[in-house]
Amino acid sequence: MKKILSSLMAWLMVLTLSAQSVYDFKVKDEAGNNVALSQYKGKVLLIVNTATRCGFTPQYTELQTLYANYAKDGLEILDFPCNQFGAQAPGTIQEIHQFCTATFDIQFPQFNKIEVNGPNEHPLYTWLKSQQGFGGFDLSDNTGKRLDEMFRKRDADYDKNADIKWNFTKFLISSDGKVLKRYEPTDKMSTIEADLKAELDSLSK
Repeated sequence: MKKILSSLMAWLMVLTLSAQSVYDFKVKDEAGNNVALSQYKGKVLLIVNTATRCGFTPQYTELQTLYANYAKDGLEILDFPCNQFGAQAPGTIQEIHQFCTATFDIQFPQFNKIEVNGPNEHPLYTWLKSQQGFGGFDLSDNTGKRLDEMFRKRDADYDKNADIKWNFTKFLISSDGKVLKRYEPTDKMSTIEADLKAELDSLSK
């Protein structure tokens, strides 16, 4: 039985890594319904793993501002709550969604909770990480320095693997479903805005 499960997992991994675009994946919405990401074809996507009790949680305000400013131009933000980092996304997806709408008035899609690292990670994140590895924390930022020190103490080579390191890691996806860039939570939102605006501008040419 273990051999069969191992073979099945290996086959699923090969299948995931052979995906050609983000449109090859399905996710579950907050009601547990399957959502094909192919429905976002032609959109510029920002995919982010989030948490409601994190020092970076106020980034929800900045994300909603981006969405309010650029959704009309073709931006879609896909929010995936994840409880793997400091258990900072507790509760059900319904409780998380209620908190985010009441506190930050988010209008962008929020999907069911997932794992982004480890044996139970969602295939979408297996693929995202295979396309764009860890880029390093912003060491000019105090929080970035602290995170780097924390991870470096655990593993001197932590920056060599592509695992998601913390909440609010973001992936910018082109309008044809390819991963353009990965941003760590300490990266400035102004940098992300400039990059997504450039991609959105290309849609109108």
